[in-house]
Amino acid sequence: MIYPKIPLAQSIIEICSAKGVHDIIISPGSRNAPLTIGFTNNPKFRCYSIADERCAAFFALGIAQQKQKPVAVVCTSGSALLNYYPAFAEAFYSQIPFVVISADRPFYKIDIGDGQTIRQEDVFRNHSLYNANLTEDASEENDVYINEAINVAIARKGPVHINAPFEEPLYETTNKPSIDCNVTGLFKIHRLVGVDDIIAFSTLWNHSKKILVVVGENPPNAIEQKWIDLLATFPSVVVLTETTSNIHHPSFINNIDTLITPFNAKDFTALQPRILITFGGMIVSKRIKAFLRKYKPRHHWHIDELRAYDTFGILTKHFHVQPNQFFKQFLPFVKHVESNYKATFGAIRERRKVKHEEYLSTIPFSDFKAFESILSSLPKNIQLQIGNSSAIRYAQLFDIDTTIEVFCNRGTSGIDGSTSTAIGAAVANKKPTVLITGDVSFFYDSNALWNNYIPKNFKIIVINNGGGGIFRILPGHEENATFNTFFETSHCLTAEHLAKMYQFNYLTASDEKSLKNGLEKLFEKNNMPTLLEVFTPTRENNKLLLNYFKQLV
Repeated sequence: MIYPKIPLAQSIIEICSAKGVHDIIISPGSRNAPLTIGFTNNPKFRCYSIADERCAAFFALGIAQQKQKPVAVVCTSGSALLNYYPAFAEAFYSQIPFVVISADRPFYKIDIGDGQTIRQEDVFRNHSLYNANLTEDASEENDVYINEAINVAIARKGPVHINAPFEEPLYETTNKPSIDCNVTGLFKIHRLVGVDDIIAFSTLWNHSKKILVVVGENPPNAIEQKWIDLLATFPSVVVLTETTSNIHHPSFINNIDTLITPFNAKDFTALQPRILITFGGMIVSKRIKAFLRKYKPRHHWHIDELRAYDTFGILTKHFHVQPNQFFKQFLPFVKHVESNYKATFGAIRERRKVKHEEYLSTIPFSDFKAFESILSSLPKNIQLQIGNSSAIRYAQLFDIDTTIEVFCNRGTSGIDGSTSTAIGAAVANKKPTVLITGDVSFFYDSNALWNNYIPKNFKIIVINNGGGGIFRILPGHEENATFNTFFETSHCLTAEHLAKMYQFNYLTASDEKSLKNGLEKLFEKNNMPTLLEVFTPTRENNKLLLNYFKQLV
C-alpha cells in the first residue's frame, strides 16, 4: 500500500479509517496532495473527485443524509475551503454528521503574500461543533484533536472542521507508515426520561383535551410503527405531519397549509391546543408557525436528544431523548381523554379534500397542476428529493405515496445545493431517485451535473416558470422592472444544452397532455439519467395558488 510521507496526513487517514469515515469527497488541488494520495490508495475508502467545492460539499451531505454517518470532504488551501460553508451550515441545522478536512499552508506563510492562503483556522466557528487546528508535525496532541473532531461529528450529529498545515514537498510517498497514532473510542450515553418527568407530564396530558403533535423532518423509519399507531388512538390528540416527516397514518394530517390557511380568528381560538408536542427537524409550513406563535399553547414539549429550537416562542420542556425512547417510557402512562379535538380536525380535513379536488379540476395548466400530475405519477418505493422555495411548498399541498422516502435541505432552506445533495443521496441510496426542483435552484447548482457518479436511474424534474416564482406569492409583489430583475430574476433559459453537455436524456412538457407523456417516458427507462423540463405560465401561477386558499372555505 502507498502512504503519504508526511506523518500528519498519515494520522488523519488512519483515524478516519478507524472511526468509520470511509466516504471521502476530494476536490483536486495541490496542498491537499498528501491526503489525496493516502485516501485514494487505501481500499478502505470510497473516494469521489468533484472539482467544485460547493457541489462537493453538498454531494457529501447527500451521502451523509442517507447513511446517517459522517462523510469527509477534502480540499486544498485558500478560497476552496470557503465554498464548503453553505453545506456546512446546512449540516449544522439539519443535524447531519459532516467532516471538513482542509489542507493549509504552514502558519508562518499566512498573511505574507503567498498565493492561495487565507486565515483558515476557525473559519466555520459560528456553525462548527468542533475546530481541530492542527500543528504541522504529527503528535499525540494532534491525535487528540482529530479523534475529538470525529467523535463530536458522530455524537452531536453535525459539522466539524479539521485544518491541517502541510509543508512541501507534498507528493512524496512511502510503503510503510511512520506513525503509530492513538485512536480513542466514542463514548455514547443512552438517555432516559426521568421518573419524575413521566409522572408530572403524563398528568398534564391526562388533564388535556387538546393536544397537538407537529412532526418535522425525520429519516425514513426513524419512528417505530407501534408508537405511530398508538398515537393515532387518542381522541384528544391531533398529529400534523410535514412532507419531510416520513411518518404516515390514515388519521394523521399531512396537508397543514390546506387545513389551516382558511381559518379565521374564531377557528384558531377554538382549535388552539393546550399542549404542543414536537419532534423532528425544521418545519416548512409558515402558517403553522404563525398559528402557534399567535395562539400559543400553554405547554410546548420538544423531543430530541440534542437540540430544541423555540420555534413558537413558548418552549416549556426539552426532553433530551430520542422520540422512540420517549414514547416507550411515556405513552404507557397516559390515558384516553374524552374529547372531540381529533374528530373536529378530521371533519375539516374531509371538507378541505373535497374543495381541493374541485378546485384542481377547474384550473388551467400551471405550477399547481404540474405538481398534481407529477406527485401522483411517481413510482412506488423511490427516493424523492425536493428543492426549496416553491417546490417544497407545493409538495406540502398533496398526498405522496407512503412508500416514497422524502428529503429536502430544510436546515437553512437554501436553494444552492439541492441538485448536488440529491445526486450524493442517489449514490448512497440504491433506490431510484427523483429530484423535483425549481428553475432558479437548478441553474444555480448546475455544476452539480459536472459529476462522474450520477446513477443511470437518476431523474430530474425542473419546473421552469421563468424565475423565482415564490416571490410572486409573497405579500408586496408588484409587476415592474425592479421586481422582475432583482427579486424574481426573470430569465428565458432552458436546461436543454446543459442536459446535452452532461449526457442526460432531455424531455419537455408545457401542458397536461405533454406532461403526462413526459412522465411516462421519464419513468419507463433507467439506462440513462433523464431530465424533464416542465414549462409553466409565469404570470398565472401565483394567482392560481393564492386563489386556491380562498376557495377552500
